[in-house]
Amino acid sequence: MTVPETSFLWATEGIFLVVFLFILVFCFIAPESDRVFHYLHVTTLFVGVVAYYAQASGNGFIVNSATLYQFSWVRYVYWAVSWPAICVSLGLLSGISWVTILTNVGISWIWVVSYLAGAFVEAQGHDYKWGFFAFGTFCWLILVASTLNEGREAAERFDVKRDYLCLAIWANLTWVLFPVAYGLSDLTHKLSPESGVIFFGILDLLQLPVLALALLFFTQKWDFGRLDLAFSEFRVKPRL
Repeated sequence: MTVPETSFLWATEGIFLVVFLFILVFCFIAPESDRVFHYLHVTTLFVGVVAYYAQASGNGFIVNSATLYQFSWVRYVYWAVSWPAICVSLGLLSGISWVTILTNVGISWIWVVSYLAGAFVEAQGHDYKWGFFAFGTFCWLILVASTLNEGREAAERFDVKRDYLCLAIWANLTWVLFPVAYGLSDLTHKLSPESGVIFFGILDLLQLPVLALALLFFTQKWDFGRLDLAFSEFRVKPRL
């Protein structure tokens, strides 16, 4: 990594850290029954802090021995945490079943693993890498259908459709660019490793930190009891 890319990574790590600390404060300010999204995203943002610290410090990278292309394996670890967190957040807000939420989490993991496997294919022109790309991208399409269709319909029951759509549309607008970035960098190597790092870094900044801050804003007007989300205060409600 050259100096500009390293500086970008440190700046990205700093932004993740600031957003993490900001939401961490609200973990102690918000009513205990209304902290489920705070807890979820403060944990995920901290993973982002660690992931970008690793990249900025020159760690977390690996070189494909056949193509000599360097890519960051730690970014896939971060996605394996952040994308399921987004699925859980949207699922909890919309009111879809836990079965659907867990299915979406599993689908997001398959997406990450497929893309990671494709990055390790040991020949730049080998057709097998496109199979992994197809598997991962198909998982993304499943998540699009679930979050923009099934989740939207469920959100109507709790009168949070507008807020849900704002969050779901933003999540999917950022998600749609990940196959593009992956295809141009870790898959086909059309972009240099440095350009790929910047592309993915911008997408990561636009995704979870923005969604976490938006959720923090929206939660101020939600009735967590009515949404059946007031379960972060007690594991079991005390008997009166």
